[in-house]
Amino acid sequence: MSPLTLECMEPWQAFILGLIEGITEYLPVSSTGHLLVAQHLMGIGADTAAAKTAADTFAICIQGGAILAVLGLYYPRVLQMIRGVLGRDPEGLNLAIAVIVGFLPAAVIGLLLNDWIEAKLFGMWPVIFAWVVGGVLILVAAAWRKRRPAQGGGLKLLELSWKMALIIGLLQCVAMWPGTSRSLMTIVGGLLVGLSVRAAVEYSFLLGVLTLTAATAKKALWKVPGLDASVDVWFGGAKLMWHTYGALPIIVGVVAAMISAAIAVKWLVSYLQSHGLSLFGWYRIALGLGIGGLVAAGVFTG
Repeated sequence: MSPLTLECMEPWQAFILGLIEGITEYLPVSSTGHLLVAQHLMGIGADTAAAKTAADTFAICIQGGAILAVLGLYYPRVLQMIRGVLGRDPEGLNLAIAVIVGFLPAAVIGLLLNDWIEAKLFGMWPVIFAWVVGGVLILVAAAWRKRRPAQGGGLKLLELSWKMALIIGLLQCVAMWPGTSRSLMTIVGGLLVGLSVRAAVEYSFLLGVLTLTAATAKKALWKVPGLDASVDVWFGGAKLMWHTYGALPIIVGVVAAMISAAIAVKWLVSYLQSHGLSLFGWYRIALGLGIGGLVAAGVFTG
C-alpha cells in the first residue's frame, strides 16, 4: 500500500463530516452508517486502499470532538469518578467501576473481531439491514416500556450496579455491526435494566467517552498491514491520515463534531424525557428503506 497516490479533503467536506459525526454519535441512529453514506456521496476514500484507510481513520478520529463535548457537559460526573478512583468518593468509585465494566466486553470482542468486522460488515447492505432492524427494535422497546413503566421513573445513575453495567456492555457489543448504533444499544440496555431515561442516556454518554477514546486510539495508532515502509506501520492510521489530508481538515472535523455533539446531547436528554425513542425508530426504518431502494436501483453503490 503506497501513501504517495492519495486524495485530498476540502475543509467544507471535513466540516460536513464533523457535523454528521457530532449530530449522530450520541443519537440512536448510527454515526458510522451516516458517515459511510456521506463519504460515498463526496467520493472520499473511494480511489485506493490507502485512501479508504485514511478516510476510515478520519471518520474515527473526529470522534475526538464528540468525546470533548461530553467531557465538557458532564465534567462534574467525570470529576466525581476521578475522586472515586482516588478514594475520596465512594459513589464516584462505583460509577467508575460501572463504566469500566460496561466497556470491557467491547474491548475484548473488538480486539478479537475487528478485522473480520471491517472486512465483512463495512458495506451499505449490512448498514441498511442494521438501520431497519434497529428501528424495529426501538419501536418494540418503546411499546414494551409503555406496558411496563419503571417504578418511580426508574433507577438513578448512581444506583447502577456492576452487573447491570455488564448487561449494557454486552449489548454495546452488538453495535460493532455498522449501522446498529452504540447509543441505541446502550440506552435501550439501560432502560431494560431499570434505569430512568435520564440515567440511561447519561450512562450511555459516559460509557461512550471510554469506548470512543479506545476506538480512536486504536484506529490512529494500530498497525496498518501492508503500509509502505516510508510510513511507520505502528502509527500507520494517524500518519496516513495526516499525510493525506493535512492539519486543517482534521481540526475542522474535530471542532465541528465537538460543537454539533454538544448541541445534540443537550437536545437528546430533553427530548427523550418527554417523547421517548419512537421517532428514531421510524427514522431508521425510513432511512434504511430509502437507501436500500437506491442501492437496489443502482443509484447508490452497495
